[in-house]
Amino acid sequence: MANKPQQPPHLHLAEVTASQFLDIWKHFDADGNGYIEGKELENFFRELEMARRGAGVDPSNPTFREKMKEFMQKFDKNKDGRIEMSELAQILPTEENFLLCFRQFVSSSAEFMAAWRRYDTDRSGYIEANELKGFLSDLLEKANRHYDDQKLQEYTQTILRMFDLNGDGKLGLSEMGVKLTTEQFNAIFTYYDKDGNGYIDEQELDALLRDLYQKNKKEVDLKNLSGYKQSIMSLSDGGKLYRGELEIVLCREPIA
Repeated sequence: MANKPQQPPHLHLAEVTASQFLDIWKHFDADGNGYIEGKELENFFRELEMARRGAGVDPSNPTFREKMKEFMQKFDKNKDGRIEMSELAQILPTEENFLLCFRQFVSSSAEFMAAWRRYDTDRSGYIEANELKGFLSDLLEKANRHYDDQKLQEYTQTILRMFDLNGDGKLGLSEMGVKLTTEQFNAIFTYYDKDGNGYIDEQELDALLRDLYQKNKKEVDLKNLSGYKQSIMSLSDGGKLYRGELEIVLCREPIA
């Protein structure tokens, strides 16, 4: 029998901050795959019911399943039987959807890549923590979001918690997308750069990304895929995406 999860954070609050929202997400997305599903989903719904109703909830009771089904019909917008971050933001009373704003820039905006290049001046694929504040400030202004210094500091720390997977205090571009080892990257780039000229075009990038999504067992969302592709292509030189440009997006570590 599975152990009861630790007391979930913040579900009782009338409103949660961006940082608290991330606490909740990380608590219930236990395997870190980007979805609350299966047993995670059952745990989330049970704890949410307890927080909102202040009473014990029995998952074995048929009414629990029925309520959970109604809940999913309301909030599972894409009907895939699981909860993703954008759907959780509609469930929880969040003060603002800063994290969603940031993720939208990450996945679908050429403006994000333009801002990244402005701060990643040495093209290393990393932005230092002290530069991250300015980077986020740029994104917030583009999104017409109001903030003060305290809120900007909270956002900066939240984004680092969310994306700084190796804990080095830097934001890595590869930490926000599909991650490959150097060997994997070299193999897949060579496969798609069939003529060996050192770059691939947009059509080849589309095929490459679809291949990566399938290898990582991620469902291909055509809208997100198109946005991600356009963001990457903003790094290209006249439609030619060179090895070094793609490497800083997809690879865990810069190629020596």
